[in-house]
Amino acid sequence: MQDRPTLVLLHALGGSARAWDGVRAALGSDFETLALDLPGFGDAPVAADLSVAGMVNQIIETVRTKGLTRWLLVGHSMGGKLATIVASRALAGEPGLFGLAGVVLLAGSPPSPEPMDEKRREEMIDWAAQGALGDSAARAFIDANVGQALTTAADRLAIDDLKRTSQEAWLAWLERGSREDWSGEVGKLDLPALILVGSEDSDLGEGGQRATNMMVYWRARIHVEAGAGHLLSLERADSVARLIAQFWHQVAGIAPIVPKAFSQMIASARVNRRMRATLAVRALADDPGYQPQVLSTMQLKALRAVASRVVPQTGAFIDLAARLDAQLTAGKDDGWRFANMPPDREAYRRALDALVRFDALGETEQDAQLTLMAKGEFVSTDHLDGDHSRGQILSSEQMKCWFEDLRADLVRIWLAHPATMARIGFNGFANGGDGVRKQGFERLAATERESWEPMTGASQ
Repeated sequence: MQDRPTLVLLHALGGSARAWDGVRAALGSDFETLALDLPGFGDAPVAADLSVAGMVNQIIETVRTKGLTRWLLVGHSMGGKLATIVASRALAGEPGLFGLAGVVLLAGSPPSPEPMDEKRREEMIDWAAQGALGDSAARAFIDANVGQALTTAADRLAIDDLKRTSQEAWLAWLERGSREDWSGEVGKLDLPALILVGSEDSDLGEGGQRATNMMVYWRARIHVEAGAGHLLSLERADSVARLIAQFWHQVAGIAPIVPKAFSQMIASARVNRRMRATLAVRALADDPGYQPQVLSTMQLKALRAVASRVVPQTGAFIDLAARLDAQLTAGKDDGWRFANMPPDREAYRRALDALVRFDALGETEQDAQLTLMAKGEFVSTDHLDGDHSRGQILSSEQMKCWFEDLRADLVRIWLAHPATMARIGFNGFANGGDGVRKQGFERLAATERESWEPMTGASQ
């Protein structure tokens, strides 16, 4: 199925791919799942490089090898730190990672040093001083990290995973990996995110998440699972699966789909990192709870109504109005304006104040008003902020100029989305990678196509 995403599942310290078995079973058929054994855990052999960077590189190589083009990162505890670093690389345009739609953290370790009681850290290090963990150490670890007793099967699985964790991998994380600070490289990540925590978790519970990961993922939603501890994938498999599915269907997965072949082209060496990073951000789902920064709530509502008539969309849609408000907030205009118009921010506010009831009209009446505006004959009767004498209402001629500028803005944002590019068959950005010598295009006739060009949009 084209629209079925892949969940890349990254386990916690002392876990393995099997720790996700209950979650995978509860997810059903809506998702593909790729659960990894990280080096030195589960069935994976100890690698020469057990550092955070080494584990991140292995995850990235797996994603590349699998050719994933629509995927979520799901990281538990230790896996959360790794997921965040991989996500930052994807949004920075690293090759082979295009298509990341969001991140889910289960009591995730942050990119900054993990908050951990040092006495507990030393105790856990001592457990592996003579080799792999034994029964008593495994028992102590589980009892300290659950809110309630695990089921017999889950408890047996957790004990087995802890005992087969290599000494080297266990110590590498506790002594070095958990202490590493990647916050400078990661920065703040503007993508859909869900953070799950247990109410009985201590260092990586709600307080710890709000002080760390919530500062990284400014769009994140947080859910506290009452009565649960740290081992969420084992303690609350059904609940975790339900929340992941809900997050996908209501937040991360609502963006227009970029076809697989087109996504693979963007991920390839034909596209440079800067362009890939730009397209990666544009492809992300819009925030359903977006709060306007330049416009008021009523102005944004009016703008959405106008946008739906100027650029009609079916199915999954791009929130052109929210993206336009974000561009106004960032000061990313097109560098010019009509001589009779105020600056863009003021022009948008004043024009939309004249359209505050536009969303309540039927489509026929909306189109009639837009036609009058395009002709320079629109006169507002529902303005919020005064009259011509106070300079608040745009004249009919100014509304015509604003509407012309608006149409250009909306279409530009719509065309800039990679799903739209695929739809119209545009791949002119794939002219070469990051090297000095660009691959360029050789077949330039209207009916010709390069062998690497995907059969999408106008090429079909």
